[in-house]
Amino acid sequence: MIKPTPNPPATPETSPYESLDSRKLHEAAERALDHHLKPATARPKRLGGLFILCPNADAEALMANASEDLLCISAIAANLADELDGPRRSMALGLSRMADGVRLIVEGTIDHIEFREYQVRP
Repeated sequence: MIKPTPNPPATPETSPYESLDSRKLHEAAERALDHHLKPATARPKRLGGLFILCPNADAEALMANASEDLLCISAIAANLADELDGPRRSMALGLSRMADGVRLIVEGTIDHIEFREYQVRP
């Protein structure tokens, strides 16, 4: 059988680092693969910002604060509902009920924290 092209010459394996350009291309490819395939490392937390949570804040105190904030949101929405009619009144009452529901979850979490601490202590 006659082939239209000859066999390639038998040469030893060539290194991908034969020239400076191939080395740069290889390094760029490695960086790209590392960027996409290596597991993400934890990013350092940004310093500054609008609100900063104290790192040693007590979880129970934070949850109690959240519960009070939700109570305020519910009261604001309920008062707003008194001044509205129709679908807007329903939306304001819905916001009030959702805040009440989330507040119950937060207070249940506080109770769970207290119960767990009570069981751990002798």
